[in-house]
Amino acid sequence: MTWQTILFVVVAGVSFGYSGYRFSLLFKLLRAHQGKAPLRWDNLPARVIDTIIHVLGQKAVLQKKYIGTLHTIIFWGFIIITIGTVEQFATTIHQAASFEFIGEAPYSFLIQIQDVFTFAILLAVIGAFYRRLVVRPEGLGQSRDANIVLTFTGSLMISIFMMNGFHILGPASAHADSFLISKHIADLFRQLGLSPEANESLGTFFKWVHMCLVLGFSMYIPHSKHLHIVAAGPNTFLRQLTREKAMRPINFEDETLTQYGTSKITDFSWKSTLDLYACTECGRCQDLCPAWNTQKPLSPKLLVLGLKENLYRNKTAILDGKLEHVSSVMDENTTNDVIWACTSCRACEIACPVFIEQTDKIYDIRRNLVMMESSMPDGVQAVFKNMETNATPWAFSAADRGKWAEDLSIPTMAENPEIDVLVWVGCAGSYDDRNKKVLRSFVSVLKKAGIRFAILGNEEQCTGDPARRIGNEYLYQTLAKANVETLNRYSVKKIVTACPHCFNTIKNEYKDFGGQYEVLHHSQFIAQLIRDGKIKPSKGVDETITFHDSCYLGRWNNVYEQPRAVIEAIPSARLVEMKQNHDQALCCGAGGGRMFMEETIGKRINISRTEQALETKAGIIASSCPFCMTMMTDGVKSKEMLDKVKVLDIAELMDQST
Repeated sequence: MTWQTILFVVVAGVSFGYSGYRFSLLFKLLRAHQGKAPLRWDNLPARVIDTIIHVLGQKAVLQKKYIGTLHTIIFWGFIIITIGTVEQFATTIHQAASFEFIGEAPYSFLIQIQDVFTFAILLAVIGAFYRRLVVRPEGLGQSRDANIVLTFTGSLMISIFMMNGFHILGPASAHADSFLISKHIADLFRQLGLSPEANESLGTFFKWVHMCLVLGFSMYIPHSKHLHIVAAGPNTFLRQLTREKAMRPINFEDETLTQYGTSKITDFSWKSTLDLYACTECGRCQDLCPAWNTQKPLSPKLLVLGLKENLYRNKTAILDGKLEHVSSVMDENTTNDVIWACTSCRACEIACPVFIEQTDKIYDIRRNLVMMESSMPDGVQAVFKNMETNATPWAFSAADRGKWAEDLSIPTMAENPEIDVLVWVGCAGSYDDRNKKVLRSFVSVLKKAGIRFAILGNEEQCTGDPARRIGNEYLYQTLAKANVETLNRYSVKKIVTACPHCFNTIKNEYKDFGGQYEVLHHSQFIAQLIRDGKIKPSKGVDETITFHDSCYLGRWNNVYEQPRAVIEAIPSARLVEMKQNHDQALCCGAGGGRMFMEETIGKRINISRTEQALETKAGIIASSCPFCMTMMTDGVKSKEMLDKVKVLDIAELMDQST
């Protein structure tokens, strides 16, 4: 055994031993978390395929073409080059342990592809440095860690070229013609006039430089943002496969529970901790966040990094099992203004290439603030009080819920349970004057189509969505269970609603309480009526129309095309898109309970969205959500454009056209 072998074994042993130790600590931190999370071992074939597409295929990363291409080159380049690195390690331990046994032609091809990828990675590193240091996109930020990693990566590639270049000029040179790039570097080194033995020694020196850089990099990974190299794959495999998503309920009947929501970092689930490990710090979530883009303190990226910092700051107490010494999750990074700025639009989750679930963390923290600490924004307590006493967020009597329909001859379920579909009116449709008009138009469309329908009338209560999003899970469950009991008593099978928030809650979240229904948004139902020929739009609306995507319809439930199909079915109507549309659309600012909170920091989100709508020069802003309707109308009013631009629901447009 040569001195080189002994030295390498010692150095590699120390390096991999340290890396293994650090990763074991990270795993222990993950396991110490007490929150529950689904294991998500369901649908394994789909998960495997999905992971291959997004990890090996880099599909999500490539949504941004420039940096996505650079990242893909580096990712695949490292996979290819690692084959050569393994060979270097093996030949250092045992000189004959080469991959040449695969045959001359395959081995020659292996050398060629490694050499080409080494050059491609070096170019990609230069491109990434240019983006970080010259272009400097805001969402990316300035990261010393990222610069260190890029320097590591570039140095690795340079050391490979130096090693290959000198080895080609050595006395034992072989496969020189296979090094498509390195042979040109060797031509430059030939000008030095060194002996073959000297070239061989320099080649060996740079081989050691390369191996030491690799070993150093392996030790650095557990400390750096490149921890995502290890965590992103599992996080992708365990992600929510469908766009539809429900909040996890709290079992209030479990007497062992002493903490509701997240007070300390250890109250999160292990999956939330895996999210923190998986973050690439790319800033895509921040780029799309409506709060951040209107000067609010919430950045989904900085939220994740702040929680990760909190985790590491408390690692000693966590690893020692002294969870009582773990500090609050609310700190200098995670403040009240950060937590309450979220509109729960899920733009951050759609943008994230490693499928971090930021909204869950905010919800869990809100639950603790509201239910454990009674800490909430001004005015929210009154909303809760209204929901407790009147089953609506507003100060209206529960007895007045059905008054909007008194002159429309609409039966209630108590009067006629033999119907095709139950129309879930929602609080806005019941009490808000503007949205009452939307429901009246939708009822008109249903009657024209000959649909047998009914409403619950005064038996309907708020779905509880605002309470749940703000953090009052107990109040939400009280309302949800009451509604499920009512719906099941009438054996309701099919529900249609004009409110995306009601749609999402009844469709995705009432299942936890025994509510299994076919739930459609009114845009889906109207589009279906058009396809089936039950309504035929014939009256033209000679106007340019732009459509505002509701977050709870789009990003929460992947419904984008049906509202547009309704508009496109109207004669003479011309649909034009805003610069942010579909899953890139800017939120109206009312989700996540923000409808019932004052917006006092930065620019109002609805104003930014209204400006995007007005840029299209459309005469009509079409909506499919009562919250969006309110926010967009207020935005148009603030711009003094109400006399030129109308804000209409798609049901109103269809009613005009039929």
